[in-house]
Amino acid sequence: MPSRPESAALETGLTDPLHEERRWLSIAGLGEDGVAGLSAAARAAIGAAEIVYGGRRHLALAASLIAGEQRVWPSPFESAVDEIAGLRGRAICVLASGDPFHFGAGATLARRIDAGEMRVFPAPSAFSLAAARLGWPLQSVETVSLHGRPIALIRPLLDPGTRILALTADGEAPGKIAALLTGDGFGGSRFHVLERLGGPQEAHTETTAAAVTGRLFDDLNVIAVEVRAAAGARILPLGTGLDEALFEHDGQITKPEVRAVTLSALEPRRGRLLWDVGAGAGSVCIEWMRQHPLLRALAIEADPDRAARIRRNAEHFGVPGLEVVEGAAPEALEGLPVPDAIFVGGGGSAPGVMAAAMKALRPGGRLVANAVTLEMQAVLLDTQARLGGELIEIAIARTAPVGGMTALRPALPVLQWRWEKS
Repeated sequence: MPSRPESAALETGLTDPLHEERRWLSIAGLGEDGVAGLSAAARAAIGAAEIVYGGRRHLALAASLIAGEQRVWPSPFESAVDEIAGLRGRAICVLASGDPFHFGAGATLARRIDAGEMRVFPAPSAFSLAAARLGWPLQSVETVSLHGRPIALIRPLLDPGTRILALTADGEAPGKIAALLTGDGFGGSRFHVLERLGGPQEAHTETTAAAVTGRLFDDLNVIAVEVRAAAGARILPLGTGLDEALFEHDGQITKPEVRAVTLSALEPRRGRLLWDVGAGAGSVCIEWMRQHPLLRALAIEADPDRAARIRRNAEHFGVPGLEVVEGAAPEALEGLPVPDAIFVGGGGSAPGVMAAAMKALRPGGRLVANAVTLEMQAVLLDTQARLGGELIEIAIARTAPVGGMTALRPALPVLQWRWEKS
């Protein structure tokens, strides 16, 4: 009887020759040390490939091993995935940076090609190399890719004492990111720029964010930030019900306590899409997206000034992926992606809005609507009587001076309807 390790290998097919024959695509991670950092198996895979794909830099680094045809990545990158998938069964090798499955080409290829058809030879990622140079335990560091993505994504991570590692886009990116930090009150943060990690031209610049603004670096760089905040820095707390002073608004904004209850009722889950109908300042859909990177939202707003304000708020809260749809419901709802959840906060009493929202919601999705006015409350009372769901009242009171003393002054109560579509 084979030993346990051998049995496990056979069960997964790792030693099965037929299984190995399926692995026509090799993905080799390269560092700045080039072929010197490759394993013997990775070198063999590159040398045996009929066609080798990579960026010009990668192909140059591995040139001494390549015997087959060299193909530079086409633009857009997605077209290369279709091309490679069409070569199934031939010996193909893809050269990638570092760990191909950490913000790398491997993750993109895996959307079209089964893992059982691949052999992957990862090298240390840029994050791993940066953490090793700085002596930072990687599990206690916030990591983010800003390569080809908005630099505003770093904003939710800016909390005093936090350590951040960020992949960048080019030699100008460190200066742009440093300018963002400085503008938000974090100019005193320790700022590291690590260039060409793992190669003979590796360099490390350590200074402050304020001192980096406007400087140029090598295109191959990673930044590391030790966050320090000045008085008045724009720190974004975790959780929901954020202070409305953090938002740009014209008074049309869901109050913090009501917003927290509303987010709880909407039940955010990974990968789900929210429609925020009559979004106002966008506070609900922005807080929805802040709960997890895989959450998505559409803010539907008829007023152009408010729509522009929502976009600015999304940028300032580090969720630039929020999509704003300008137009009045129900017409503006036509043709939009099917939502998993809908919040109706403004304009819900207009003819056809609630009916259109309920029709658009996917089965099993949740709809939450808030009412302050008697007109909207009447709509919710009627809708609940016909369709069920739950009605609650949210009543908030705050202290206010009365003469020389203090009393609780109630805010307008909010009637909230919660409904799950069957």
